[in-house]
Amino acid sequence: MNVRLFKSWLYLMLATLCVAGGAAHAAPRAAKATYNGYMNGMPIGVITESFEATDGGYRITSETKPVGLATFIQRQPLRFQSRGQVSKEGLRPVSFEARRNAADLPQVSAEFDWAAGELTMKHSGRVETLPLPPGTQDRLSIMYQMMYLSIDRNRPVEFSMTNGRKLDHYRYRVTLDVEIDTPLGRLKTLHLTKIRDAGDTAAEIWLSSAHQHFPMKMVIVEKDGVRYEQTIQSLELR
Repeated sequence: MNVRLFKSWLYLMLATLCVAGGAAHAAPRAAKATYNGYMNGMPIGVITESFEATDGGYRITSETKPVGLATFIQRQPLRFQSRGQVSKEGLRPVSFEARRNAADLPQVSAEFDWAAGELTMKHSGRVETLPLPPGTQDRLSIMYQMMYLSIDRNRPVEFSMTNGRKLDHYRYRVTLDVEIDTPLGRLKTLHLTKIRDAGDTAAEIWLSSAHQHFPMKMVIVEKDGVRYEQTIQSLELR
């Protein structure tokens, strides 16, 4: 396993999913989840996430702890955080950042200036400012935005998303009532499949209908055929 592949999983693991549409229902005020991460079937990380929404704002924290051969590359957990507001459309990010641990300075960050319509990304010593499309999410907020919004099977899911390094637009096809086996039991899910050009990265996500569209399983297959998978292990919603 090389450094490029491990870091690719850490930064790209289903950082490409968000839902366009109106708010459907009240989402949980808090959530705690753990996932196992795999590369080509080999365990490489355990992801622990927490979500809190209070007083019109939200905060999401995610910590990825390397396991197996990945510990020879990255011994310290990697931390990601998204903060912002909760509006009638769902989550509205204000800041996103990634760092090796809580004491380090961010390695990657994104600032959302909704009033000015600008997104400012900082990474690798560079600062880049781009126009901010309506409804843009970051790599953490996108998963939790799912809980706030409805999904129409008759039209593709479209969205803009940033991981602090780039801003992209995506389209996904929706299939209803796809059942999968998980540590939480056999679940009926919404299955989202990326609509892509030939040679593009493939991506899929399964959202649990019984858990307010919370992501249960996520898969990315990169252009070189490397497969990354993230699967739910435990979940608390309240």
